Amino acid sequence: MRVLLIGANGYLGRFVADRLLADPAVQLTALGRGDDADVRFDLASGSPGALTRFLDAVHPGVVVNCAGATRGGARELTRHNTVAVATVCEALRRSRCGARLVQIGCGAEYGPSQPGSSTAEDAVPRPGGPYGVSKLAATELVLGSGLDAVVLRVFSPAGPGTPAGSPLGRLAEAMRRAMQSGDGELKLAGLGAQRDFVDVRDVARAVHAASLSAAQGVINIGSGRAVRLRDAAAVLARVAGYGGALHELDGPPGQLRATIGHPRSEPDHAGPVAYPYPDGCGSWQQADVRTARDRLGWRPRINLEESLADIWMEAACRI
Repeated sequence: MRVLLIGANGYLGRFVADRLLADPAVQLTALGRGDDADVRFDLASGSPGALTRFLDAVHPGVVVNCAGATRGGARELTRHNTVAVATVCEALRRSRCGARLVQIGCGAEYGPSQPGSSTAEDAVPRPGGPYGVSKLAATELVLGSGLDAVVLRVFSPAGPGTPAGSPLGRLAEAMRRAMQSGDGELKLAGLGAQRDFVDVRDVARAVHAASLSAAQGVINIGSGRAVRLRDAAAVLARVAGYGGALHELDGPPGQLRATIGHPRSEPDHAGPVAYPYPDGCGSWQQADVRTARDRLGWRPRINLEESLADIWMEAACRI
C-alpha cells in the first residue's frame, strides 16, 4: 500500500510516520514544507493542479493529512487548516489515483460541552475559538467532497514531543524551572479545566487503522476519560520527584492567568485574559470513543502517567 503522508514533521505526523514505516506492507512518501520532506509542497499556497499532477505520478492508495496550524490569528489558521484542506480535496477529486483520505481533525471542533458528558460524533459542533472554527470548516470540506474519506477528531494529544506551548508542556517547563532553581513552591493557573488526553502513539495507531479500514465520516479519538489539569500536575510532580508545594491560582474566568505555570518569583498582578480556555472548549471535554472501537477496532493503550513520564523526560533533559 502506497501512502502519501502530509505533515510528517509535525507533532502528530512524526509518530504517524513511525507507525506507518513499521508496517512492511506500507510504502511511504512524505510531502511537506520542510527540506527533509520527500517532496516540498506548501498546501496553503500551492495550487490543486500542481498537487494533482504529483498524485497522478505517485498514485497513492491513501493520503493522510496531518498538516495544520494550532496557533496564530484567524487568517493564518484559516490558510493552514481550511484552505490547505480545500487544496487536498480538490486535487484528489481531479486525480486519477482514487486515493482514500484520512484527515486529522480535533476535539476543539465540538467546543464546550456539558460537564460529566461524553461527546459523540453526532453532537452539534459549536467551536469556541478560531482554531476550532478553522478545523471544523476543514472537516465539512472533507465530508462534502464526495471522496472516500474519514476524519479522526483527536482530542488532547499528549506524550513525547508535546509542544512547549501546550498546557502539559507549559506545566512540565514550569516544574523544570522550579526544580532547577530549588524553588519549593510552584504557583499554577488554569488547573480547573478537564480534558480528554490521548497519547500521540495511540493516535498514530488510530491513523494506521483508519488507513486500512473502509470507515467513513467522523470518528473520535480520545481516552474516553476527562482528567483535571490539577490531577495531571500532581502526577507530573510525582513522576518528576518534585517535593515542593503546588498552589493553584484559579479564580473567576476573567481573572485566570494566560498560561499554566508561573514561577513563584513572577509578580502576582499579571493582567486578566479575555479567554480562560484558549482552545475554546470551556471547562470540560470528554470523548465518546465507542465508534473508534466498533469501526476501527481501536482502543487507547497508553495511560496518562506514561505520557506524562515521557513529557517529563524531555523537559528534564533541559535542566
